This record gives sequence, structure tokens and C-alpha cells, in this order.
Amino acid sequence: MLTTQLFDQIDPEIRRILIKSLNSEELTPNDALKLLKVSGKEFLALQQIADYSCQQKKENIVTFVINRNINFSNICSRGCKFCSFSVPKGSKDGFLLDIEEIKKKIMEAKENHCTEVCIQGGINPDLTYDYYLDILKAAKEIDPEIHVHAFSPQEIYNASNLSGNSIKEVLRDFKNAGLDSIPGTAAEILVDDIRKIICPNKISTNQWIEIITQAHEMGIPTTCTIMYGHVEDLKDRVEHLEILRTIQKNTRGFTEFVALPFIKENPILSKSKEHPLKPSYGMADLKLFAVARLFFKDLIDNIQCSWVKLGIKFAQISLYYGVNDFSGTLMEENISRSAGATHGQYLPPDEIIYIIKAAGKRPAQRDTLYNILKYY
Repeated sequence: MLTTQLFDQIDPEIRRILIKSLNSEELTPNDALKLLKVSGKEFLALQQIADYSCQQKKENIVTFVINRNINFSNICSRGCKFCSFSVPKGSKDGFLLDIEEIKKKIMEAKENHCTEVCIQGGINPDLTYDYYLDILKAAKEIDPEIHVHAFSPQEIYNASNLSGNSIKEVLRDFKNAGLDSIPGTAAEILVDDIRKIICPNKISTNQWIEIITQAHEMGIPTTCTIMYGHVEDLKDRVEHLEILRTIQKNTRGFTEFVALPFIKENPILSKSKEHPLKPSYGMADLKLFAVARLFFKDLIDNIQCSWVKLGIKFAQISLYYGVNDFSGTLMEENISRSAGATHGQYLPPDEIIYIIKAAGKRPAQRDTLYNILKYY
């Protein structure tokens, strides 16, 4: 817990905000903005309160999932400026997996004791509505028990356009075919002025909210994410967090919050002179984790780090800044790697367990919905 001596030395306004959090009072967006700007002793105080809040909720347990990523196509018509994974139709580097190839990958996931397959792909002009359904059916055909975490809100929107069905009808069809939950990706920053710069051809903030909310109302849980550290500012991050919190108040459908730092090595966005980057380094990453823990409080229990984007060493450090989940084994992670991430495509369960134990935390294997399967 925070030492009285340090607490007495910090800025009175920051102390007031942290006391609010300790008293289980809801932080305002302005409170969150002030916390994202702290440094020095105030940063240390934020860390201690975030870690304390996490310990109160999760004790000393850090979870992980044994899962596999399957990216079925890198051909995409959206042209997002932050993405280095996708290529346009006709590119010699483009691919589209057929259903048999996807089945093989799902079988490999089953053989490696995965409890989840995470399936996403580009908005390929050659996709059909039946292709999406066939992927879901194939997964359940191979292993009826495996959790199918698939298709971002952008992909749901694309499926609606392909079929002429409403979003609700698409979600119903997907759920009946085997969809268990949806990745809350395609969110990036839920501020349309920012989206016009980084992903002008993607769904709008309101469309993302509508799709996620309808999924929750139909009993389909989702994750929620933020991709930060590009052209947005701290106010944009807070606006994004407030949108997620409002949705969760109404639906309680988010299973976790995942903070995804922008990988700047390869994307087109990094070369823009019109919109220079405002990258995040180190302390900014940790402050976002800590603030998310306090801002979401009892609404979103699970804060996840991305070891692929942060690196294993830094992800381990984040476990003392409000993070309680180390993500997954992520067999065949391709998207971050294509953007320039250098931290690998796969992390074996034994290594994740070692990393968590070395941090002084207790590892636990979970399923996608955060049911504990095994303690270590």
C-alpha cells in the first residue's frame, strides 16, 4: 500500500484523485487526464494505487490463455495507414486461406491444447458471406469445445454489406454457426477526427459502438481495445476510455481491456509529414495501464498487456501497474510482426508461467471468459 510519507509529498490535486479511487468513487475524464500527465512522485503514487487496486480485485493472480491466432487473409481494401500486415488485391504477397487450410490450423491448435482460436483477416473483396460462416462451422466441426473468438466489428460490418442482412441478423447467423465472442479490435481511437487520419475507410465511432452494443445485447461478449501512441493526444485517449466505460455500464459485455501501443517501424503513418507521430515510451504505457485500472474500477475487471507489442520484459513490469492478464500463447501472431514488432509469434505456456512467477505473481490458466482452469 502507498506509504504515508510519499502520499503526503505529492501534489494535492493528484492526492485528491487517488483518494477518490481508494474510496471507490468514479473518476471523471478530467481526473483521468490529470493522472495521464503525472511524473516523479505522483507517478510512483499512481503505480502504488493501481497495483493496490488490482491486488484487491485479483489478489496476486495473473492469468493467461492458451490460444492460437489465425489470420485467414492479408488482402484488404481499407488501406489503414497504421497497418503493415495488409496488402491490396493483386499483390504478389497476398493470400487467402481456403477452409481446408483453416481446418488444419484449428486442428494444430487442438493438438497444442488451445482453448481458443482467434480468427481475423483483412476486408478481402473476394470474401463471401458463406466464407465467414464456413470458418465458424469448421472450427466447431473439429472441436465443439474450442472457443471461437472471431471477426472484429469491421468484419461484422463487411459481412452485413455482403449479405444485405442487418448487423443483428449477421450476429445471429454467426452465433448459430459457432461464434462465441468477438475481438474488440477496429477500435483504434474512438474519435472520428483521429480515425479520418489513420483509418478513413473504416467504420465510424458510432458504427463500432452500435456493433459492439448489439453483440452484447445478444449475449455475445467482446474484448475492448485501444491502439495509442500515433497521432492522438491524451484527451483523445481519455475520450476513448470514457466511451468504453459508458458501454460497459449499459451492457457489462466487455471481458477485458487491452492497451495496444502503436508499432511505428513499418506503417505508412510513420512516414507522414502532415500528421507527425506523438509516440509513447515506457512511462506513458505504464500510466495508461494504471489509469485504466482506476478509471474502469469495478466495471472492467481484467486489464491485459500485449507482450508481442511491449516486449516480454516490459510486459512483465506492467504486472505492477494494474495489469492482471498476460494475454496468450498466440501461435502464429502476424499483424504486430508485420508492423515491426520483434518479440516473437509464440510464447509457450511454461515460459509464460515462469515470467509471471518471476514477477512475484501467481500464474493461472484461464479460458476466454476468464474462468480459471488451473493454478500454478
